[in-house]
Amino acid sequence: MPRPRTNDTEQDKLARFERIKKTIIALEKQQALLLKQGDMAASGAWVARYQVRQSLKKYWYYKLQAPIPYFQCATSNKLSKYKHLGKAGTQEHLDAVMSVFRRSVWDEIQRIIHTLDDCLLDISSGSEQEEEEPQD
Repeated sequence: MPRPRTNDTEQDKLARFERIKKTIIALEKQQALLLKQGDMAASGAWVARYQVRQSLKKYWYYKLQAPIPYFQCATSNKLSKYKHLGKAGTQEHLDAVMSVFRRSVWDEIQRIIHTLDDCLLDISSGSEQEEEEPQD
């Protein structure tokens, strides 16, 4: 099989570079759509279920929880790791669930964009194919 000519290789690199750039633009548009859909939870936040016991009864509630203090306390100027959401199915609970969903999708898209940026760097720097040192 004949080796590709240098011109063909450069055209191939340019075409792949452009396809990756278009993909990154499409992913960034998806991120913009996520921002329009509503609030985004703090990075690393999740919705947690917890139980309260009172006079022989158990109640289940939900809270939005962050790894570091993020939420404004209602009674002081301090920040808290927790935001009470109430019972399952309340609007505040569902909004929090969706904000965590949007954050996780946003973060995954961002990871993909970073990976594609590395691909662009490989193509543009010529480091896709490197010579290996012979091992003894």
